[in-house]
Amino acid sequence: MSSQRTKAELLRRLHRRGEPLVLVNVWDAVSARIVEELGFPAIATTSAGISWLEGFADGERIPRERMLSGVARVTQCVQVPVSADLEAGYGPSSEDAATTARGAIEAGAVGLNFEDWDERHDSLMDVDAQSARIAAIRKAGQQADVPLVINARTDVFLQGLGDNDAWRVQEATKRGNKYLEAGADCVFVRASPTSGR
Repeated sequence: MSSQRTKAELLRRLHRRGEPLVLVNVWDAVSARIVEELGFPAIATTSAGISWLEGFADGERIPRERMLSGVARVTQCVQVPVSADLEAGYGPSSEDAATTARGAIEAGAVGLNFEDWDERHDSLMDVDAQSARIAAIRKAGQQADVPLVINARTDVFLQGLGDNDAWRVQEATKRGNKYLEAGADCVFVRASPTSGR
């Protein structure tokens, strides 16, 4: 597959309503090659896996540059599109998010998972601030002529926020819609680890 733009467009086409795209998480060149050889049409990196491999805990403890080096090791050994789990962008500002997006493109990724949980303050990012950060990522992709596939993750359920599921559904829906308006391609509402028990 030739250009990053072509890979980004393919990754976007693989996201079809009613036909969920299964992305297997990888953390190094070996796991990436195995997943590609198994026939998966795209690959995702795992922030936890790359962090642990580098000797860091998950949750943006790893420096941005080390995470992006891990992503580059994956993209350099496979031909399929790669979406990178880049946590909450390694900094609170829109420029931090844009810098991370540009780094992802330089590392060869064509999509990214982008969370709204702020580890520094142990809370969700302000929804308008997060929307601005998503818009900055979209702009960075446009400037590089790589239409990044942005998977906006909200951690309303994962963090068990609010008093009940009705509130969580309302908050996750509000956030998801704002993120789509800001330029995200899809929304990931991660469940609580205790869901279904």
